[in-house]
Amino acid sequence: MAFGQPRIEYKSNQQMRKMHEAGLVLSRALDAAVAAAKPGVSTRELDAVFAAVLNDAGAKSNFLGYHGFPATICASVNEEVVHGIPGDRVLQDGDIISIDGGAIVDGWHSDSARTVIVGTVDPEDQRLSDVTEEAMWRGIAALAKGKFVGDIGNAIDDYVSAVPGKPLGILEDYVGHGIGSEMHMAPDVLNYRTGHRGPKIRPGLCLAIEPMLVRGGIETATLEDDWTVVTTDGQRSCQWEHSVAVHEKGIWVLSAPDGGAERLAQFGVTPVPIPA
Repeated sequence: MAFGQPRIEYKSNQQMRKMHEAGLVLSRALDAAVAAAKPGVSTRELDAVFAAVLNDAGAKSNFLGYHGFPATICASVNEEVVHGIPGDRVLQDGDIISIDGGAIVDGWHSDSARTVIVGTVDPEDQRLSDVTEEAMWRGIAALAKGKFVGDIGNAIDDYVSAVPGKPLGILEDYVGHGIGSEMHMAPDVLNYRTGHRGPKIRPGLCLAIEPMLVRGGIETATLEDDWTVVTTDGQRSCQWEHSVAVHEKGIWVLSAPDGGAERLAQFGVTPVPIPA
């Protein structure tokens, strides 16, 4: 602890490359789970698909057993915000589901989430997902260009607040985080603007950037399973997440096969592979 704040773990290039290995396995596992998300498929089946990819790669899940969590993904459907437990729930036409997972390779973690609309697409759900994903990328671009971790939340908030159409809510109870030798580490990565600038961005910093947006109010409640978080007004929710590394040459999105190059180009950011 320093000045009452949790100590931030700064990684070496070698450690960040291991995190990238974990991120690539995770990306493939999410690809498989997203492809399997169709009407008539249970969330337990999605979990099995995801787990099989990790097992085939020799990677471990950082979700399974985490504080007793019983699965390898969080599968959060419709009004479920985060931490949905996979089970017998069968996906219906028009559902929106956020699939959040993680992987460990040689003790180093990666964490990522994607949202899928199953079957018939409600334009407002598509807008919710598109805005959330874009907000994530704007947060990642702010990590590349900014000086402080708080710049990430400022960029996300400024974008979401300016989007035309019905306002979307940014959840404040759940935020991004540092990642490395553990899944959840310092510092917190807020998705909204505050007066707190946060720690300075410097090489070795690795963050999971994960905005969560809702179509209604931002108040949430936790169900009796002590995991699943839902919107109290029953409105639909969305989550997108990537793990990102900062090194001396730039940034690299650890859970994206191209390091984030395609989506970051619009912001004038060119991600750089982690040096040997």
